[in-house]
Amino acid sequence: MSGAYFILIINMTVAGLFAIAFLGIAVYEKTYISARLFALAFIFAMMNFGAELLVPSIGNPKLGYMLAFSTFLCALVCAVVGMAYKYAVRVPWAGLTILFVASLAMVYAIYDIARVTLTGMLLYQLPYFVALCFSSYIILKSRVRGVADMLLFAVLFASAGHFLLKPFIAIASGGMGQDPQDYVHTQYALLSQTIGAALSVANGLLMLVILTRDLMADMSSRSETDMLSRLLNRRGFEVRSDAAIGQAKRTGLPLSLIACDLDYFKTINDGYGHELGDQVIRAFAAGLRDIASDRDVVARIGGEEFAILLPGMGIQTARLFAEKARSNFSSRPIAGLPAESRFTASFGVAELRDGDALSDLMRRADNALYEAKKNGRNCVRLAPPRAGEDKIIELRLPLGGRFG
Repeated sequence: MSGAYFILIINMTVAGLFAIAFLGIAVYEKTYISARLFALAFIFAMMNFGAELLVPSIGNPKLGYMLAFSTFLCALVCAVVGMAYKYAVRVPWAGLTILFVASLAMVYAIYDIARVTLTGMLLYQLPYFVALCFSSYIILKSRVRGVADMLLFAVLFASAGHFLLKPFIAIASGGMGQDPQDYVHTQYALLSQTIGAALSVANGLLMLVILTRDLMADMSSRSETDMLSRLLNRRGFEVRSDAAIGQAKRTGLPLSLIACDLDYFKTINDGYGHELGDQVIRAFAAGLRDIASDRDVVARIGGEEFAILLPGMGIQTARLFAEKARSNFSSRPIAGLPAESRFTASFGVAELRDGDALSDLMRRADNALYEAKKNGRNCVRLAPPRAGEDKIIELRLPLGGRFG
């Protein structure tokens, strides 16, 4: 068995292992279409390595030549589509279709010169180069790129350049053989398959790392998200709030917390049923999302209870936020309920004091919320801004600014 045969068998085995790994991710997380496409790409790569092994035993050399070329091109096209799904970039269907059809026609036409002239060898490798350029471009076009993504871009770019260098490597190492059946016995085959194996493993490992990273981030996000309201749950709220409070103490900027509760929610459930009660919760959560900024921490912390942490806001600005949320919700129609049905919520607002932990801030906001409930509901009450003041404050100021 020649060295090239041995490398081809190793490459086929490695491609199979990558296919299994990506299929495992696809089975675990069915929304990851990219994982399925990457698995398919490595299955086609297996077929390519198998075709290279079988070429000497195929009676028609041209058939083996076209089979080897087309299977590897299919692998690269699947990888491009997978990259587009992964990075949320539009799939270049037109470009890929033209590339695939034109490449098959060109490679079939240059069969007689593809192995014996520099021009023929370059034309044979050109479709692979273009396909990898598509993948590299997709990463650059993506809005979200981390270190691993840029490493993958670098390896893909190196892989693309490697295909343009292969004809020169072939000439320097004594050629590709007179026909496809001679390929596996050449020094070039050993060099080509070894370099290709290293680049393929690097690409495969980086794609696995990136998908695993995304999968772990999605799992963490789901564990911190309330599925009904699509806001943070209590765990997510506490994690982000602790970090925001630490930042506020370091910078000296204000920070406020709003505790809010839907009024008479048990009556809503009893009168309309739990399904429409859930619809009311969704509507209230949507109203909070409408006025919250990206830095605000908005959560459903249990039942009909919500909390909003507002970094950078003093108590008066936070009150405006609460008043805006209260006004919007009280006038908001709820899908599935009679048009005249209106619902309200009560709000308590507290500002971070020196020495406060999250529990202290929540306790004072809850006390203010209790006062809002006790004084007729559908209103906003403020916790005293300074220690030693026990009286809950009621202010009626005109709305304006960000929340006007």
